[in-house]
Amino acid sequence: MADYLVRGKLADLDPDVYELTQLEAERQYRKLILIPSESTAPMAVRETLMSAFQNIYAEGYPDEEMRWMTEEEILDYPARLAHYRRNGDPRYYKGVEYADVVESLARRRAAEAFAANGFMADQIYVNVQALSGAPANNAVYQALLNVGDTVMGLDLLHGGHLSHGSPVNRSGKWFNAVHYSVDENERLDYEAIRKLANEAKPKLLIAGYSSYSWVPDWKKFREIADEVGAYFLADISHIGGLVAAGVVPSPIGIAHVVMSTTHKSLDGPRGAVLLTTFADIAKKIDKAVFPGEQGGPHVQVFAGLALTFKLAQTRQFKKLQEQTIKNAVAMADQFMKRGLRVPFGGTDCHMLNVDCSSIVGEDGTKLSGDQAARILDIVGMVVNRNTIPGDKSAAAPSGIRLGTPWITQRGFDEKKSRQLADIIADVLAGVRAAFGGYRPQGETAPRKTGFQRVELRQVEGSQTG
Repeated sequence: MADYLVRGKLADLDPDVYELTQLEAERQYRKLILIPSESTAPMAVRETLMSAFQNIYAEGYPDEEMRWMTEEEILDYPARLAHYRRNGDPRYYKGVEYADVVESLARRRAAEAFAANGFMADQIYVNVQALSGAPANNAVYQALLNVGDTVMGLDLLHGGHLSHGSPVNRSGKWFNAVHYSVDENERLDYEAIRKLANEAKPKLLIAGYSSYSWVPDWKKFREIADEVGAYFLADISHIGGLVAAGVVPSPIGIAHVVMSTTHKSLDGPRGAVLLTTFADIAKKIDKAVFPGEQGGPHVQVFAGLALTFKLAQTRQFKKLQEQTIKNAVAMADQFMKRGLRVPFGGTDCHMLNVDCSSIVGEDGTKLSGDQAARILDIVGMVVNRNTIPGDKSAAAPSGIRLGTPWITQRGFDEKKSRQLADIIADVLAGVRAAFGGYRPQGETAPRKTGFQRVELRQVEGSQTG
């Protein structure tokens, strides 16, 4: 019988796109990736994203009773299918009997992975449908706030996130955004935050950051939120893997809502998870995600999340997260030993920053974060330019941001991390621009290194490191 199904491999159907996939795979293998928001998902997770679940719609949610089933009950196909045939389910589409199972499995395993602070999986409500972190945060706003309400988060220039009230983001356009900042020591001052909260009276207080490199004190934030009558959102997008592994303090049961992306330190597919221990908030969040924020979810991602949260409960994952922190701490310490300024004074998580303006040319010109990131990328180390305290605009950042999830997955330990920090310092100190060489501000002359000095104009046109 003739049909219209397209058969054939990607390499045959579209050699150009196939080549792009291979080039990107080669890039990831060849370079050392130090982007804190990136990691490599296991091949098995990527297999789930190619599954037949990608072909279907599943608007709505599984039966509420499936939220509280054990994994064994969820995977009892005869019972689940019999119930589905007899009663249907709340979704808007049929053909979702297995979508119900895979979403319920992902929710259950997420609850088990994040259970902490005396709260068990049966006490945690989970939503896995948000497509990524910013849409998940927007769903929290929609669930708990009215347009024009005051939200309070860390200033973007001091390590906050766009979706925490930046004026260029929906969160800053639709809500009255008030921002706290770091103090003169570049650390959070909780008394200053408390004072600002009492003045601003936010409806939502946000902790959890994109470049501030210290884990927040969740209990202090909850105390401040309670004092001013605010909801408390813990955005653990960056440290979700560290939290799930139990190697940093968890906000579960402390924050009213916890949000994490799943593709950073959790090493999973691109997505997000929303967690709360409050039944009334859970109902509002579910409605805000669908139909409030988006339509049909990506069912294939549910399968990837189910595997991700299973792996997050293993001893291997815990050891990975422990080593990730050790490597970041080692890199920060080594940069400081080399005379480079590390904003915020260090780290206790997976990421750190370097102040590139502490590298000064012989004529007094300072290296920018953008220049540093471009040079390092050509050499073979991938970082991102980033604002640091003191910057006036995100368009002209003075720093670079580095993270250790990916290199730790590839086997780095503290010794190798220190060596890598040395190489980065050597490269930046060894660059020659038209006006002469750079040096850390603490050094009286450019450091002698094993790296040949390179003209900046040559570096920009080079193809290899």
